[in-house]
Amino acid sequence: MKNLITLLIFLTTALVSQTVYAQKDPKAKTILDGVSQKYKSLKGLQASFEFSYGESMDIVSKSQKGEIAIKGDKYHLNLPEQEIFNNGKTVWTYIESGNYKEVTVNNAGDMEDELTPSSVYTLYQKGYNYRFVGEKNEKGTIIQEIELLAEKSNAPFKRVKLFVDKNKKDLMGWEIYDDQGGVFKYKFTSVNTEIDLQDSYFTFNPQKYGKVEIIDLR
Repeated sequence: MKNLITLLIFLTTALVSQTVYAQKDPKAKTILDGVSQKYKSLKGLQASFEFSYGESMDIVSKSQKGEIAIKGDKYHLNLPEQEIFNNGKTVWTYIESGNYKEVTVNNAGDMEDELTPSSVYTLYQKGYNYRFVGEKNEKGTIIQEIELLAEKSNAPFKRVKLFVDKNKKDLMGWEIYDDQGGVFKYKFTSVNTEIDLQDSYFTFNPQKYGKVEIIDLR
């Protein structure tokens, strides 16, 4: 009987916790709305970042560096041996390895299920519940943590954590958890929100890269 009562208490607590989490936390929404509104008001954003991927049980995961430029739904992403251009309509993925150069071309609409540098700012608006986890002081900067949980089991990203500069309302980094027990981590190391980027910066220009094999999948 004692074990049965303990089990019932555990199940009731778990059910209440899930019900509370299923609600969209107003405090979290206020923070996320502030970040999204500031992002939409920018003429452009340019940042350097560090990223890594590792299993949740790994002690150490290898970190790499990259650069990103964003303007509305457009972005230009620089990664080791890879460069991605998205002008809102077309996506070019450029890869260079030794003397080999290749660019794959896709329609931007075909990649809607992917988490892009621009969509991360509005991810919470559709298909996710969210809650305010807490805040911490990192070298004088107050960082707020928001956790997103997918409403549907077949969502491409089950769980996402966003880290926000409380005072500036800037997104400072995020973590994406996959269904294999791994986590992608991204952290901005510098952010410039005063830059005015031309639309041409988000379009791949083959003339700047010499002889490139083009694979058009549109």
